[in-house]
Amino acid sequence: ELENQLTTKCKTLDELKQSLALNGSAEQTPETISLRTAELCEMADSIVSQVAQLKTSMQSILEQWKVYDEVYAEVSLMTTRYLYCIDQCKPSVVSLEALKKQVKTLQ
Repeated sequence: ELENQLTTKCKTLDELKQSLALNGSAEQTPETISLRTAELCEMADSIVSQVAQLKTSMQSILEQWKVYDEVYAEVSLMTTRYLYCIDQCKPSVVSLEALKKQVKTLQ
């Protein structure tokens, strides 16, 4: 989206440059206008370059988040399995009376 906006602004800048070249301005000399439009073009090129760098950086970050999500899902599943195993392996809690009764039965 940002790239599309930059492209539109660059086209608008080129149209303005052509319009000023044809019409001229009483307040500004052609040299001043030319310098200012050149500065704007350089700024636009710089922004386009920064957007490209940002896009590359964001793609790298997105890939890292995908890896993180995959590993997180795997760890979450393993944790759930371990919790289930621990829950199943717990000895049932019995009272002292129940243990005494069981000892008598076994004797």
